[in-house]
Amino acid sequence: MESTAIQTEELIELAKRARKAARTLSTASREVKDRALVAIAEALRAQAAEGSPLRIANAEDIETARVAGLAAALVDRLILDEQRILDIAAAVTQIASFEDPVGEVLGMKQRPNGLSVGQVRIPLGVIAMIYEARPNVTVDAAALCLKSGNAVLLRGGKEASRSNAALGELVRNAVASAGLPADAVQIVPSGDREGIRELVRLTGMIDLVIPRGGEGLIRFVTEHARVPVIQHYKGVCHLYVDEGADLNMALRLVENGKLSRPGVCNALEGLLVHESVALAFLPRVGKLAAQGLEIRGDQATRAVLPSAKPASPEDYGQEFLAPILAVRIVGSLDEALDHIAQYGSNHTEAICTRSYERAQRFSRAVDASCVIVNASTRFNDGGELGLGAEIGISTTKLHAYGPMGLESLTAKKWIVFGEGQIR
Repeated sequence: MESTAIQTEELIELAKRARKAARTLSTASREVKDRALVAIAEALRAQAAEGSPLRIANAEDIETARVAGLAAALVDRLILDEQRILDIAAAVTQIASFEDPVGEVLGMKQRPNGLSVGQVRIPLGVIAMIYEARPNVTVDAAALCLKSGNAVLLRGGKEASRSNAALGELVRNAVASAGLPADAVQIVPSGDREGIRELVRLTGMIDLVIPRGGEGLIRFVTEHARVPVIQHYKGVCHLYVDEGADLNMALRLVENGKLSRPGVCNALEGLLVHESVALAFLPRVGKLAAQGLEIRGDQATRAVLPSAKPASPEDYGQEFLAPILAVRIVGSLDEALDHIAQYGSNHTEAICTRSYERAQRFSRAVDASCVIVNASTRFNDGGELGLGAEIGISTTKLHAYGPMGLESLTAKKWIVFGEGQIR
């Protein structure tokens, strides 16, 4: 109990420093914030080559993860090679190019009594990011929070502790070089779940918690938090191949959605195929076994594709995070929609179709943070949707739905201009 009390005191101190930094950051000009972002991008590029302190720290994390037997998908998320670091730097540069959301005035109207009434965007304040495996989140979250005027506490997993520490130092130095308080970005030391429990109970000090990781982590945060939480439990993403669909296109969407990066949340997990195209299409999907794909299908699927393994009831609705695909043959769009409603996770749902009417109906009927027509599920990503980067993907509707960029990190307060009116 004593160690927990000490840890709580340390967390409170970090939060106090973040709150103080947030006050300065909330009124910082776009010029100053962009200067910090450019400095971050330049520092990343300077450490992209093999042998840099960042690459050395990351290599140590990767080796530790492999020795510990972490799944290949988790190890892949840890890797910061030269191209990934340059991609992160490019995302930061793109964020710097965006308009500053803070101070944007919305919907000013004049009331009958002469008052001018509207809203203005303001920062949320202090954001706590709790995440696993992905060191790129350290930079993405820091950059988005800086641009939107928020201070951020970054609590990564122990599997990326060296990488996160190196990135945290890089970001803090860049922020300070731009004349902003370094405490606008702070790395919270990784530890056990008790530390997370204490962090998410800091009411009045933290304004929003965003957990990114496995379903267990997110449920733990949600159950114990006393501050608002953005939830994203899992990504069970489906592709429905409609009757009359372009099967060459559909095959590309399956291959890219499932095999480009199986361990990410926008990877394809379920494939629904209209019965009229199943005989022509599924054998072509089966050939992806040469790339390591395992298909688990219902009885109708296995009648067409004997190489498929029997799907258990648990396979539908499962986030495999591996080259495994749950397949089902359906008789109609309605049946596909019913399946998605039962097994989807409000993340990403896609349809491959030549029918404008069915595309429109699918888009309206499916409840997901991103609905995609004739493109890969992998496009539900902040960078791909033009946000520069994302701080997370919300699968709940308060206060954001889908990838969260700059605007999602702001609130709106009312402003009223008068000339002496009284009520």
